[in-house]
Order: sequence, then structure tokens, then C-alpha cells
Amino acid sequence: MTKISKKLLLQLKNKLEKEKADLEEELKSFAKKNKRLEGDWNTRFPHFNGESGGGILEKAADEVEEYSALLPIEYSLELRLREINLALEKIKKKKYGVCENCKKPIEDERLKAYPEAKLCSRCLKK
Repeated sequence: MTKISKKLLLQLKNKLEKEKADLEEELKSFAKKNKRLEGDWNTRFPHFNGESGGGILEKAADEVEEYSALLPIEYSLELRLREINLALEKIKKKKYGVCENCKKPIEDERLKAYPEAKLCSRCLKK
């Protein structure tokens, strides 16, 4: 195996940056960036206006249910965003495409399919 070509590295970097932007846009649709903790997002909790009545309670219950459903989605998107940011940081430090386990190059085909890969195919199967 050889090092990643500059052309492929640029393609993968562009793909990672696009995925990062897409994930951040998706997170922005229902969550807010935590200014105190880098990489953390907080799903917006519904704000009730204090009205009363059966319809209002049902609406409030629906909003709380939606909030609860968004929490695991937020967590999943945050994890994926974190992996992408780590891969971009490795590119910047010229340490991208090296298996974290065996320290050998990660296969080009694996990186094309999953650019934030940390392990080569061989170590992944172990």
C-alpha cells in the first residue's frame, strides 16, 4: 500500500467538508450550538405560552414527545460530526489515512467509502 495521492486527499477533504456542513445544517434545524462546550449541540426544548385547555395540553405533550425523539438524533449527528472533524484535523496535521491500530495506510477504497475511517479493513475485522 502506498500513501494517499494528493488528488484523492483533496477529494476526500472536500467530501468531509461538505458532510460537515450538511450535518451542521441539519443540527441547526432543531438544535443550538453549545457555546461552552465545543462540538456539543442542545436540542431546543419547546416553550409553552402558559395557556390552558385540553388542546393546549395535547400540543404540549406532542412537543415534548418530539423533543424526546430528537435527542438520540442529535447525539448521533454530534458523533458523526466529531468523527469528521477528527478526520479533517488529521488531514491538517498530515496524519490522515493511517490506521490507529496497526499504523499502516488505510486502503483508498475504504477511505472513499468512509472518509472518516480510523482503522484499516484488516484491523476493523479483528
